[in-house]
Formats: sequence, C-alpha cells, structure tokens
Amino acid sequence: MANATGAYGLRPVRHLNGSPWCGTTVRCYISASYATALFIGDPILLTPTLAEKDATGMHPTINASAGTAGTLIRGVITSFEPLPNDLTKNYNPASTERYAQVCMDPDVLFAVRGDGGGTPSAVFPGQNAVLIATAAGSTDTGLSGFHMDEGTTTAPNTTQDFTLHIHSVMDKADNELADNAEYLVQLNTVENATGRILGITAA
Repeated sequence: MANATGAYGLRPVRHLNGSPWCGTTVRCYISASYATALFIGDPILLTPTLAEKDATGMHPTINASAGTAGTLIRGVITSFEPLPNDLTKNYNPASTERYAQVCMDPDVLFAVRGDGGGTPSAVFPGQNAVLIATAAGSTDTGLSGFHMDEGTTTAPNTTQDFTLHIHSVMDKADNELADNAEYLVQLNTVENATGRILGITAA
C-alpha cells in the first residue's frame, strides 16, 4: 500500500537515547510586525530584527526558518497559545502578535514525511537532507507545509550544511521505504548547538 502524502512539518517523537519526548517546550514570542504566517511543525529561528523583539526581554522572539541547505534551525513550533479575539486560529496569521510553544532540544528526533520526489533507498538513513515547502501551511489543520526533500530539488547525501540528519525510516505499520515515507530525523544545523558561540544581530 502506498504511503500517505500529507505534509505536517516536523513533529517531536523521542530523544536520541530512546526515551520518549516529554513535551517540554519554550514559550516564544511572535511580533505583530512579523509579516509571515507560522504553522505547527514549522522550523524557526531567533529574529535578527530589533523592532520585533519581546519588549520585556523574557521570551525568545522567533521567525520562520527556510530549512534549506546552509540555513540554521533553532527549534520547531509545537503549538500556539489561544488568540483572545479568535479562538479558532490553530495557526498564526501574518502580522499577529502571539506566543508559541517551541521544542528547542537538539537531542530530540522528529518525524517528517518525504515529499515523494525521489527514489528512497536504504542509503538514506545516515545521510543528511533538507526541508522543502511543498505547499503553504494549512489554515484548516494549522499544520506546516514542509516535507523532507527526497529528491525533488535536493536529494539526501552527505553534505554537512543540510538541515536534517536522517536517523531512520519510522518503524510503523503504515510506513514503508518508498515515496512519501515518514522518517525520524535530527536537526543537523542547530542554531544553539553545544559549543557554538552564537550572536544574533538586532537591527
């Protein structure tokens, strides 16, 4: 049976040591001056723009990450706090002030669906890959439009600046090593990686 095809971005599953992800997240701020919609499962970065920063200084302020080669990822959006004036919004519209919960643990493995654009094989686990925005996020489900690129634009290989490291194909009954497989991946180009001296310019 063919794999399902729907995108959902990145979804936390478990830690590298095999323990389940316990749901720990960081409360992050989204500025009303940030004119990009955000969705559950989207990869994010810290904003480099001073005008967008949380005025209290108490919460990291986030923007979207493209997830492509050479970019960095700080974490992944797992949920949004309710909008008092519209409780139906399970995504964050552009230019909307809000708080999001973000998984920022670099040792978490995420589920992600392949985009169906390549020829998946047993060589994929152990290689690196990039994200591809095959569609806009869904304003109905609130889920991200990102897939893992199986070869539509950039096939997995050993390139070190690819944003994802493929740990394995997910071991589940409705998943097989074929187009649109679901993979367990680790963030490879992590913005807050241990040992990195990080400075985010605000302008």
